[in-house]
Amino acid sequence: MFQGIDIGSTTTKIVYMDGENLEKHILPTIKFIYSNEREYFNAVSTGYGRFTVKSMKVIPEIRAHVLGALFQTDVRNFTLLDIGGQDYKIVYVVNGVIQDFLTNDKCAAGTGRFLEKMAQVLDVTMEEISKHYRDPVKLNSTCTVFAETELISRIMEGHPKESLIAGVNYSVFERIKPFLMRFKSNTIVFTGGVAKNKAIVEIIREELGKEVVVPEDPQANGAIGCAYYAKKLGVRSQHRIS
Repeated sequence: MFQGIDIGSTTTKIVYMDGENLEKHILPTIKFIYSNEREYFNAVSTGYGRFTVKSMKVIPEIRAHVLGALFQTDVRNFTLLDIGGQDYKIVYVVNGVIQDFLTNDKCAAGTGRFLEKMAQVLDVTMEEISKHYRDPVKLNSTCTVFAETELISRIMEGHPKESLIAGVNYSVFERIKPFLMRFKSNTIVFTGGVAKNKAIVEIIREELGKEVVVPEDPQANGAIGCAYYAKKLGVRSQHRIS
């Protein structure tokens, strides 16, 4: 059994790999941090809180997410787009090897936190947010604080809720578009919790004309990459997170 852990800003993903079979657990990071499970285990870890655990090996997030994408897909030439709770990563991969990458340096603009905040303003679920991308209302600000004020103004103007939601999704796309266009891949592998947003997937496909591949489990991709790396190293774990 090989173990990988991705300690993100909002959630911690834990993956056990046995052959090609995966067992996955997701829990709030604050619950994980204050648990008694952090002392030591033969795991490979990554993520925002990777240094809070005494792992066998710590690897950078970029490497973990690329390894996860390579394990979960049959694509070897792609741009990896990973959007999590507090940041995003864009990585250019050729023949399975990292060539270049960009990150947003822990800013919530265009991330899962941004979408959650806009969903609160609109009083809708994240599932509802993921449904709409047609007839978007233009939102000029991508900053979470200013976008909230602007969204409230658009609500007061009487725009349909579906168009407001579409505008929120398009604002995420506008935030990442310049970085996606920098790398000339024909395929984008989309990971992270935001990859579950089908509307943003469709916006990227339509606006950029690229193939968008969403792995079976985009949210656990980093932890999967860590477990895959542990397997490559041949280091098995005897400790399980309860």
